[in-house]
Amino acid sequence: MSDLNIRIEGCAGRITLTRPKALNALTHEMGLEIERALDAWEGDAAVALVLIDAEGEKAFCAGGDIAAIHRNGSSGNYEATRAFWRDEYRMNARIRTYPKPVVALMQGFAMGGGVGLGCHAAHRVVGESTRIAMPECGIGLIPDAGGSFLLSRAPGRLGEYLGTTGDRMGPACAIHAGFANRFVPEELWSDLTARLCETGDPGIIADMAQDPGDSPLAARQDQIDADFAVPRMADVQADPDTMKALSRLSPLSSELSLRLIREVRSLTQIEDALELEYRCTHRLIEHGDLVEGIRAQVIDKDRTPHWQHASFADVPEALIDAYLAPIGTGELP
Repeated sequence: MSDLNIRIEGCAGRITLTRPKALNALTHEMGLEIERALDAWEGDAAVALVLIDAEGEKAFCAGGDIAAIHRNGSSGNYEATRAFWRDEYRMNARIRTYPKPVVALMQGFAMGGGVGLGCHAAHRVVGESTRIAMPECGIGLIPDAGGSFLLSRAPGRLGEYLGTTGDRMGPACAIHAGFANRFVPEELWSDLTARLCETGDPGIIADMAQDPGDSPLAARQDQIDADFAVPRMADVQADPDTMKALSRLSPLSSELSLRLIREVRSLTQIEDALELEYRCTHRLIEHGDLVEGIRAQVIDKDRTPHWQHASFADVPEALIDAYLAPIGTGELP
């Protein structure tokens, strides 16, 4: 299909996103195509590793196709988006548990669904332009696509901070937080790709990797840990920049995300984290702030979403419990 270039080159199964004008946003069909390729290559002895990359300089993948989510949600077609998430989350788990090495080269923006596509790979390569983030609370969603699993394993309270504020991580911060594990200058990526395809050996990445420099997040670790050790988002007292970022978020999504990340911290498998995420997203598309958040930030771009709750403190604890409760017959398979 035109949004993906899937092929075998040498020893590598290659998946290239080809929607640069749309910042390589992930559609439902793209997710299904990626999963089909992974299924086909698992038993193919000619494929030693899988390499996921993307065309364009601006983005590896800026997230899911939220315009489609808004279109379906605003018309009451909630099941279309739920089906997308069910298939996407299955693909996210597939990448993390894949029996062959998966390599992701992530330039530019890798956000939301892009994190789910690239940051569960065994070998996560970033470059100078990389900016990784989970900005879902700004549109009334929660960190999904397995994002809660990554956030829960970040050092200290970075998961709570990154999962709510949506702060963008450069290469050094992405490695510090566990969203990436190697920095390779982007001028070397063409050579890296050729050598991976020729040899099928992901050890080449370590040979070409360089020091990404100091992480600003690491320097702020102690303060972030103190700021986000509180029970609720309503209790956070941080620096002016952080408080300004928090003021833009959906109160419901933020309080829900805080709880979600902490509950996932006790889990050992990504599948269990995805199940909790799906309970939240399944409900948010119909009952939460998601449709309104996308309208304000992406469709009309007036940046004035009308959230259901005026503040974090207005979100009842019982409502957070309800969003995380089992769905019943609608659970993620």
